[in-house]
Amino acid sequence: MIPRTVLRRALRSAARNPRSLRSFATAHNVSGPFTEVSTLSNGLTVATEANPHAQTATVGVWIDAGSRAETDATSGAAHFLEHMAFKGTGRRSQHKLEVEVEDLGAHLNAYTSREQTVYYAKSFSKDVPAAVDIISDILQNSKLENAAIERERDVILREQQEVDKQTEEVVFDHLHAVAFQGQALGRTILGPKENILSLKRDDLSSYIQKNYTADRMVLVGAGGVDHGELVKLAEKNFASLPVSSNPIPLGRLAHPKTSFVGSEVRIRDDDIPTAHIAIAVEGVGWSSPDYFPMMVMQSIFGNWDRSLGASPLLSSRLSHIISSNNLANSFMSFSTSYSDTGLWGIYLVSENLVNLDDLAHFTLREWTRMSIAPTEIEVERAKSQLKAGLLLSLDGTTAIAEDIGRQLVTSGRRLTPKQIENAVDAVTPDEIKRVAQKYLWDKDVSNRSSSFHTTMLINL
Repeated sequence: MIPRTVLRRALRSAARNPRSLRSFATAHNVSGPFTEVSTLSNGLTVATEANPHAQTATVGVWIDAGSRAETDATSGAAHFLEHMAFKGTGRRSQHKLEVEVEDLGAHLNAYTSREQTVYYAKSFSKDVPAAVDIISDILQNSKLENAAIERERDVILREQQEVDKQTEEVVFDHLHAVAFQGQALGRTILGPKENILSLKRDDLSSYIQKNYTADRMVLVGAGGVDHGELVKLAEKNFASLPVSSNPIPLGRLAHPKTSFVGSEVRIRDDDIPTAHIAIAVEGVGWSSPDYFPMMVMQSIFGNWDRSLGASPLLSSRLSHIISSNNLANSFMSFSTSYSDTGLWGIYLVSENLVNLDDLAHFTLREWTRMSIAPTEIEVERAKSQLKAGLLLSLDGTTAIAEDIGRQLVTSGRRLTPKQIENAVDAVTPDEIKRVAQKYLWDKDVSNRSSSFHTTMLINL
């Protein structure tokens, strides 16, 4: 699931219609599936990975806009629009839309992240034209009726309440808030309660006009789709999409650059029996040459949970230290990327509240060891685990469509599974030492609090 700047072979083919689009294909191998990409005259990108034997397909639109494209006053608008998309259009009432999707036996879904909004459908291959028509309709013709907006406020508030019950989600929202203080990436995706209650139709319409433009969108098809047919469907259904006044190619930074701010936040909650801790440094963006080395380094630490019967036998040295000393219940390392920055770190859960300092100490000591002496064995093992995770995640048409859409939106191209494998294989222990010294090593111990982000929900 990862786009990057490594070993890309693009096979450029003649455009089907030179006046309206340009096209290229990226080969996986000589006989295997490949990603074919075309760009319409209005800037809309169409990408497919066809499987002529598949009876189902996933089609969807990936938009290079999420909560990061909002302002403080409109925070929550992107997610609010995701809800409103299914509440009826000029051509379909909400009931008609639901019945039509059910009659097709299709699945229609959407999600919003900090940098992307996605609308997609999975259907039988023969119903791809109908699925594209539905997605086009909800994207371009949502009625945004005031009555529906008012009803949806309560739905989103309930969703927010459910998210607030998920401690991991709360911790990571706080982590973003302190890492990117006062900036768009620091805001939550759902937005604050006061915005959910106050956003108006004009706020939603303005967000659409500014961000739902052809040059910031990718129409993706995976499975039983034909590229030429999907291009024709795109020209039929998305030809009237507006274009940005200042078009920016996909993969180029479309937002003000984000600054990383070091700080620490501790939140006491006596109702929580465990400490939930996230520690992070500034990571890398999608297109950084350090992307794959940072992913391999994250894989070296991996994930651990003491409820697993074989947990003491896991390969991570950190898991051995924590397990043998009963310092935590579990941990999860992460490497989260955005267009221009990222967060690299670890999320720990522990009921051993009196030894949290030891937990943090041994974790940061293992991080420091990466700058000095990562072993070849652990690097090779991490590379194998990472490749397996990345390639096994491409299981099914929806996963493939997600991979294509995200890569094209974030980097402007798609790396093939083989190119990803080659990029991971190219990482050496010396590369791990280099990125660890660049992103983890803190020479001035007194400034450690300004180099690492710590967010804690803790019962003391």
